[in-house]
Amino acid sequence: MKTRPPRATISDVARAAKTGKTSVSRYLNGEVHVLSPDLKARIEQAIADLNYRPSQMARGLKRGRTRLIGLIIADITNPYSVDVLSGIEAACRARGFTLLMCNTNNEVDREQYYLQLLSSYQVEGIVVNAVGMHEEVLNRLQQSMLPMVLIDRKIPDFACDVVGLNNPEASQNATQHLLDNGYDALLFVSEPLGSVNTRRERLAAFRTCCQRHPQVHAENAEVPLHDAPLLAECLRDFYQRHHDKRCAVIAANGALTLQVARALQSLALRWGEDIGLLGFDELEWAALAGVGITTLKQPTWQIGYAALERVIARIEGSDDAVYEQVFSGELVERGSSQPLR
Repeated sequence: MKTRPPRATISDVARAAKTGKTSVSRYLNGEVHVLSPDLKARIEQAIADLNYRPSQMARGLKRGRTRLIGLIIADITNPYSVDVLSGIEAACRARGFTLLMCNTNNEVDREQYYLQLLSSYQVEGIVVNAVGMHEEVLNRLQQSMLPMVLIDRKIPDFACDVVGLNNPEASQNATQHLLDNGYDALLFVSEPLGSVNTRRERLAAFRTCCQRHPQVHAENAEVPLHDAPLLAECLRDFYQRHHDKRCAVIAANGALTLQVARALQSLALRWGEDIGLLGFDELEWAALAGVGITTLKQPTWQIGYAALERVIARIEGSDDAVYEQVFSGELVERGSSQPLR
């Protein structure tokens, strides 16, 4: 079996060019004006002959910069996280940074490992999509003192920049849309609230909006994402108790919207005909499912891009007061929320 030849070093280049390492370093750092044309040509030829590639990590550390950004995601299978990642990666390319993405899969051991890993790589800043993260890991993030921006979820008692959706506005618009279409029994379904501010803010706006309509019956239910039997029972119970009304369900995020759609199918309830359905987050299949599922679309790409730009501003020394940057959502109307006959 052939062995790979050893990687050329700066010493190899200097030896081939018949010069010292200092001259090669100056060439690599763009200081060609201090080199004679003959020396510059010899270094270029040596680099080409040896196929020399300088270590960007080593050069960055020598300058005190790695130009690495760490991204910690709780669940990469969540469509929201994938779209946000796309925006972050685009901003990294535009600003000359490299992204190190870590998917913790909501596992404590993996969360701790990735925090240590990012520290060992000397990332200059961290972007955190903290939904689902464990409190002990959030505490470690809080103590790291690295420039950091949170996406979507705030950390209690931690002053940190946050970029995300204007949740009260979005939930108000979603709820009002169903009310305007004549639904008078609404069920807001979320995963367990815990301390997740996005779920709490969306639920609070839902309740506030419904309170302005005394004739409307409003309920909410907290169901773990993958507890299909409990979710189906919750939806069955709601529909049976209010079958004489025009019922609709609001799902608090995209992953839950999929589970609600599956549960309604198992109950032989057709959205847009037997029951209304509206889900947060735009999903690729939403337009193809039955008569289509109405969604509250988040500008996820823009949220990711803005979060990366914000953490770079902190890296570059911005001492602005901590703030929350929020984006408006867009209601995408489809057949699932049309007025029931």
